[in-house]
Amino acid sequence: MDDLKALLLNPWTFLPIGYVFTILIETPILCVGLSSEHTMWRRVQAGCWLTACTYPIVVLVLPVAVRDYGIYLAFAETFAPLAECVLFWVAFAPLKQPMRDMPAIVLANLASFGIGMQYAMGLIG
Repeated sequence: MDDLKALLLNPWTFLPIGYVFTILIETPILCVGLSSEHTMWRRVQAGCWLTACTYPIVVLVLPVAVRDYGIYLAFAETFAPLAECVLFWVAFAPLKQPMRDMPAIVLANLASFGIGMQYAMGLIG
């Protein structure tokens, strides 16, 4: 188990593993939370695509650019949902129910952040 934890300290190793776990958390929330104007296929695609756009920045770029962990967390967890909301809006505008779609995206991000923090703190896993 210690070997796996050591392996995950490398951001390039962590990226694909973390991406899969993130979409496993976020996609079901988007499937339930996004408005009915979006087909189930679009909701699943959004779960994979939105994370694919922001996750490399959160995992590879921001830790190098922002050295303080607290500031990094605040910046990353603001950047990801904001960027994903903008991407979703641009891709699918005009949205009929943006007041449902945008909170669903934010909630999905908060869920993956919360579960990830519990794992990092040793509370789960």
